[in-house]
Amino acid sequence: MDVASFLVQALNGLASASSLFLVAAGLSLIFGVTRIVNFAHGSFFMLGVYVAYSLVSHAAPAVSSALSVVLGNFGGQSASQTIAYFLLLLCASLVTGVLGAVVEVLVLRRIYKAPELFQLLATFALVLVIQDGTLWLWGAEDLLGPRAPGLGGAVDILGRRFPTYDLFLIAIGPMVLAVLWWTLQRTRFGVLVRAATQDREMLGALGVDPRHLFTAVFALGCALAGLGGALQLPREPAHLGLDMATIGDAFVVVVVGGMGSIPGAFVAALLIAEIKALCIAVGTVEIFGMSFAFSKLTLVAEFLVMAAVLMVRPWGLLGKPQSTPRASTEHDVPFVLGGMRTQVAWMLAGAALLVLPLLTTDSPYTLVLGIDLLIAALFAASLHFIMGPAGMHSFGHAAYFGVGAYAAALLVLRAGVSSETALLLAPLVSALVAAPIAWFAVRLSGVYLAMLTLAFAQIVWSICFQWDDFTGGSNGITGVWPSDWLQDKAAYYWLTLALVAISVMALRRVLMSPLGYALRASRDSLGRAEATGLNVAHVQWLGFLVAAGFAGLAGALFAFSKGSISPDVLGVSRSVDGLVMVLLGGLHTLVGPLVGAVTFTALQDSLARSTDYWRAVLGASMLLLVLVFPQGIAGSVQALWQRLLAFHARGHA
Repeated sequence: MDVASFLVQALNGLASASSLFLVAAGLSLIFGVTRIVNFAHGSFFMLGVYVAYSLVSHAAPAVSSALSVVLGNFGGQSASQTIAYFLLLLCASLVTGVLGAVVEVLVLRRIYKAPELFQLLATFALVLVIQDGTLWLWGAEDLLGPRAPGLGGAVDILGRRFPTYDLFLIAIGPMVLAVLWWTLQRTRFGVLVRAATQDREMLGALGVDPRHLFTAVFALGCALAGLGGALQLPREPAHLGLDMATIGDAFVVVVVGGMGSIPGAFVAALLIAEIKALCIAVGTVEIFGMSFAFSKLTLVAEFLVMAAVLMVRPWGLLGKPQSTPRASTEHDVPFVLGGMRTQVAWMLAGAALLVLPLLTTDSPYTLVLGIDLLIAALFAASLHFIMGPAGMHSFGHAAYFGVGAYAAALLVLRAGVSSETALLLAPLVSALVAAPIAWFAVRLSGVYLAMLTLAFAQIVWSICFQWDDFTGGSNGITGVWPSDWLQDKAAYYWLTLALVAISVMALRRVLMSPLGYALRASRDSLGRAEATGLNVAHVQWLGFLVAAGFAGLAGALFAFSKGSISPDVLGVSRSVDGLVMVLLGGLHTLVGPLVGAVTFTALQDSLARSTDYWRAVLGASMLLLVLVFPQGIAGSVQALWQRLLAFHARGHA
């Protein structure tokens, strides 16, 4: 690698860092003030690209002509075209900001009193709605915008050509940072934003209406995301995958830099972009006779950086430790196993599931869907085990699901063991993989813990995606079938039902054991739990291992039910699906994850087979459920039932 190549790659990193900073700065503002994990932020980046494409394609000639009249001979036609182009990109940013304000007022403002994780569920529903809305308006094809007038050429740098537009992007990042710094440090709006980032409760106690502040911050954050997307128009086409491709990197930058820290986001964007550029520049090198392809690290470099930073500075590079939340006057209803009526209901449900294959002999797909629902229920129940009782939010639970699936497949195909043995060993492998991850994760809390689990999950995904000789790489593994007696779908359904039922009952019993009570104690009052001599980190570590083991069993069952696996089983989307299932059903009820898993999976399956815009319908349904059932379906039904019982008791008093 010569000096010229290294310098060009470093400049590429600076251009990428500038674009990434614009998105992350908006997310950092929203994240710091509202504490909302805004999954829809990448959607506003995507909207910025699409809106900019439409404005530039249809309005650029008219705006350029109008500017030519205003400017006269000053600068000529080329200056008018350049100014018109960037004015329209700025308009695209403003449009996305207005759309963000509308979303905040119509949707998010209605659920501010709901738990923060349910706000996350609402923003994920918005991702689905916006994605299909974009599909309806602009179609499925990639749309490549025109080059920026006057900046379409390249400059010579040590004999290498470098795009002029990328030099412009390099300058944009520091300019936006300076404007944001001045706004936050020298204006009353900035004072309120900084105060809300440090202590929202105290700000409200001083008489500041948080609703207007939240709307303004959300609109500003979405406008910055839209600007970042609009500026990418000459560099890459607008396509429907931009939302999820962007949001992961933006979250990493925000967390590495420090929640609510704009300078931290800038430093983190520079660090991550330059490390990725350096990996590309280094390429493949020989070390002690072994070849190392550093370019492959670009898939996971940002997550390696995030994991390293969070283990050293849990609040990010330039962030500050979060203020301790004030104790709530409301307490969660304790987990109970239920009385005789509940047990009878479970027995009836189990009997119905048991005879399902006998009643659906003419509908083979019903059994396939039944197996998928059971596996989803076990996966959601394992995630609920650490989210509900332990209060530990994991954004990377699919890693253990995927490890279980790969372990089962490799044990059968490479080690030659039976599928029955593989089903027993796969959960142990998942627990072993989770052991070192959990050791680091339990030392963090809140969203930093969630993001560290995401980082480790992406590292595991990258290993499976790139280890071609062992895991099959991006092609995955095929021919993963169970033993002969399980080839019949009915037999495999009954085995899945038995294992899922035993696992769910085991998880419920563990919640009523000393470990379960210790997990809830560490969630409800960390200080008191430690004062009683409880080793909170050890208890939470054990909780992670239990949850990972049952997730691994779900993954093994999934592998044998499908006959093949791919790296998608460890992807972020499956972790998000698990979060949605748990939150949709209810975080603080035992039956919640089961209800959420069945509801989400059944809705997704039925809508995907009935309409091309199933994501929008699913997202709208989820938004409706969040608004109607702010505690989740099972949680809201349970609360309603308790109110009815209390009303009935008062009537007989």
